[in-house]
Amino acid sequence: MSGTQVLDSLLALTQVLQADQERELDRRGLTAPRTHLLWVLHHGGPATQVQLAEALDVTPRHITTLVDALDATGLARREPHPTDRRAVLVHLTDRGRTLMQAMDIELAELGAALVDGLDAQTVDAMVRGIDHVRGRLEHLIAEHERAQREREDYA
Repeated sequence: MSGTQVLDSLLALTQVLQADQERELDRRGLTAPRTHLLWVLHHGGPATQVQLAEALDVTPRHITTLVDALDATGLARREPHPTDRRAVLVHLTDRGRTLMQAMDIELAELGAALVDGLDAQTVDAMVRGIDHVRGRLEHLIAEHERAQREREDYA
């Protein structure tokens, strides 16, 4: 299989995954950025808005908007930080925790269903191959961005 065929397959897979994700999140009244924030809280525990902004690689103002929306829907809440009077911690509510636990289960079930019928060696090879392609893509993107900046600096 050529590199172009691999890329075509990955692009098709990306479209299917993104469409499915959008349908599922929409069904729950969520967006991808709100879900990402919930996911970080679910797996990392309560965090300050500054920590969340760093984890999601967005501005603190964007985190404020996301937390406001999640608070309004009863999925997350702000509470005073126990040791820093200037800070607040964002927590999942019981409703948010229940939702994220359900999503965790669904993710595990989907993952198992995707590799159903494949032996462990094939699954391991797939993971190694996908990780390799992702790493190469990240490297190539970084190189491209660096070259773009250099061209702009000399323009």
